[in-house]
Amino acid sequence: MVDDAIVEWQPGLNSVTGETGAGKSVIIGALNLLLGERADRSLIRSGADSCNVEAVFEPPDCAAVNRLLDEAGLPLCEDGQLVIRRSITAAGSGKNHVNDSPVTLQLLKNIGDRLVDMHGPHEHQSLFSRVFQMACLDSYGRHTSVLNDYTAVYRMWQDLLAQRTELDGDGDGIEHEMALLSDQVAEFEQAAISEADHDIEREHAIAANAQRVTELADGICRALDGEDGSAFSCMVGARKMLHELAGLTDEAQEWENEVAATTEQVRALAQAVESMAQSIDLDPEHLHAVEERMSLIYRLKRKYGGSLEAVMQAQERITERLNLLQHRNEEIERLDTEIAAAQKALLTAGKVLDLARRKASKQMVKDVTAQLRDLGFSHGAFSIELTESEPGPAGINAIEFGFAPNAGEPMRPLRAIASSGEISRVMLALKTILAEHDSIPVLVFDEIDANVGGEMGTAIGRKLRTIAECRQVLCITHLPQVAVSGANHYVVTKNVDKGRTFTRITPVEDEARVQEIARMLTGSNATATTLKHAREMLSAGQAD
Repeated sequence: MVDDAIVEWQPGLNSVTGETGAGKSVIIGALNLLLGERADRSLIRSGADSCNVEAVFEPPDCAAVNRLLDEAGLPLCEDGQLVIRRSITAAGSGKNHVNDSPVTLQLLKNIGDRLVDMHGPHEHQSLFSRVFQMACLDSYGRHTSVLNDYTAVYRMWQDLLAQRTELDGDGDGIEHEMALLSDQVAEFEQAAISEADHDIEREHAIAANAQRVTELADGICRALDGEDGSAFSCMVGARKMLHELAGLTDEAQEWENEVAATTEQVRALAQAVESMAQSIDLDPEHLHAVEERMSLIYRLKRKYGGSLEAVMQAQERITERLNLLQHRNEEIERLDTEIAAAQKALLTAGKVLDLARRKASKQMVKDVTAQLRDLGFSHGAFSIELTESEPGPAGINAIEFGFAPNAGEPMRPLRAIASSGEISRVMLALKTILAEHDSIPVLVFDEIDANVGGEMGTAIGRKLRTIAECRQVLCITHLPQVAVSGANHYVVTKNVDKGRTFTRITPVEDEARVQEIARMLTGSNATATTLKHAREMLSAGQAD
């Protein structure tokens, strides 16, 4: 396991090699964490409480990344850099940060999808998926706009169909629902809920304690504005004395004004308390009516959502639903008209998308076939078959990628190809042409050369080097023919220190790189002949 590692990947093709089990998969695991994949606690080193991963990206198009960050309310890239940090703990918790701001896992994945395209051996099977195949064609043809137009119409059409299906239900079921809704509407109308019911609890508290409230109000009024000794009478006496004092000193004039204002406030307060007391209904029947009203409101709250607002919203919703069902036939006619219009618009949008796909597929076939020739299929051929289908979420087409590895062989669907080596090369051919049609700056290939021989490894190395002319590429490989094509080379090693295993990732060049290529050729015991061969391979790989 990695205790601590810092790797500065270089532009172009970065080859990553090492003995089986040295820990190359740790690189993939770390990248997956940074790109928003689910955390696997097995990545945490034994005995450690957590693991932390950090990456600094320098996107060639910061404007596109900044738009995504801005929409999410995150800090924009500073000095052209995007910093992603992620930590997971043995307890199962974790933190995700982009530019030092916390983000959700889904947002982290959305950002990661714009930065890195991962490809490993398990992804070969995705070539058999028609969804994946269509996505490749649409990416190649840059169909985002026409696909979005189609998708918007498709969703509207589906929504109308769902509404139509709901209304076109079982007759008895509809009648039963209408009867239930009618009872509920009658219940609402009888209750006559209004904003005034927000004060029902306060009204009940006053009505239930009417006698005591009246007594307290009477006492307050007497204390504020009653006979001699009340606050008002005392304030009046003080004001008279201040008036006389004002004739003797200027300061007293301001005090007299303040006392005058306070005197009026005391009288106004007494009048307000008296008015409130006079409004209280001491009739027991009023208390009984308030208690019944409060009981009704509590019952409606329990039934329709727990608050008066929820009750009012339920009344509006249920009334609208009943009205809709009562005019069901007219609504069905309206929906049928809208469905017909939406279906017509859907077919129009679908045909536009279909034409774009058919045009792109012709050129894509040529480009993929040319890439396959470079990868050893000198007489191989690639095909894309588009057939009409019922409208679906992705269009009105079904797709099938076909492949004929050799001359004279019939074109067969890719899923019928048994050789994983052939499938690997088809995937690489697709990745090569798609790299020229998308803006993802980093591509990672994990053992793209699996089950491929040495000669084909040379072709794969050349192809990866071509892709790396416009992208940063990381390639984990076991083939020296692929490794020598890298502009940069990193070796993953594993050693034991004091009973603990440590993995290191080290850049190699010059003689150290020759030694690594020699190891890949024959194992640990490199001979003079092996070293000479390794130098020749490196020279040829860098000259291609």
